[in-house]
Amino acid sequence: MQYGFTLVCQVGTVKNQTEIQVWIKDIVNHFWYCSKHAVTEEQFKMMWVGVLHHVRDEHSWATGCCQHEPLEEGSQEKPWIKQGSAAHKALAGVVLDKRWLGLVKKFLNFRTTSDLESFQNHLLMYSSKRHAYTPFVYKTRTLLAAIDYNKHNRRLPARNLDGQKIYRRSYNKKSKSWSVYTMKEKKQYSYIPDLQRAILARRLGSVKGLPRKQNLRPADPRRLGLLALEQPPPTAELVSRHVSRGDLGHRDTEDLED
Repeated sequence: MQYGFTLVCQVGTVKNQTEIQVWIKDIVNHFWYCSKHAVTEEQFKMMWVGVLHHVRDEHSWATGCCQHEPLEEGSQEKPWIKQGSAAHKALAGVVLDKRWLGLVKKFLNFRTTSDLESFQNHLLMYSSKRHAYTPFVYKTRTLLAAIDYNKHNRRLPARNLDGQKIYRRSYNKKSKSWSVYTMKEKKQYSYIPDLQRAILARRLGSVKGLPRKQNLRPADPRRLGLLALEQPPPTAELVSRHVSRGDLGHRDTEDLED
């Protein structure tokens, strides 16, 4: 599903077609709707091509019709796309792409990896890719991230003093459009005291002392240090080429005195 969503978003990358960009959100929503309600590949394709009719203000055609309620006169704020125009042809090229339509059977289950990707992003707060961890430390950080994620995944929307939901604006550079998302309640971390008590009890009940500092294994990647694209020059050479801001200011002062 996520791969199909990415392909649909390619509609917004069509150059010099601003008429299509205002319809991107509606096209993506239509893709989700087709994936959720279609049972067979043929049904999905019949529903999917309906977007080519809807964007030009045609809501009933020979092989089907739109599933929405009748639109009132003047209720549509977006400009309709004319049939046969460059924008409509560009949109048809993406919607009717044979390679994309060949993947339809993968979308019928209506499964998405958004929850997994959300956890992966959450995991980076506990174990950044910029640092190296031992297997034990990495496992511990992953467990802490999982506990945090599970405890706060179902938070309620944050509300102001009047009881209304709090929203924040977000700008998408790709679609060049603004959207809003609902703020959630602050995290409570109520599980921290339980973890602290369990850690202290484990420490008091242990008959072993604290582990001493261990040497790095020969295969430990941290032994490699900084992986530069070229070999470093001698330190003396770097020092001779180095000019600090303080040196520049001192030289300017000397030049003025001369």
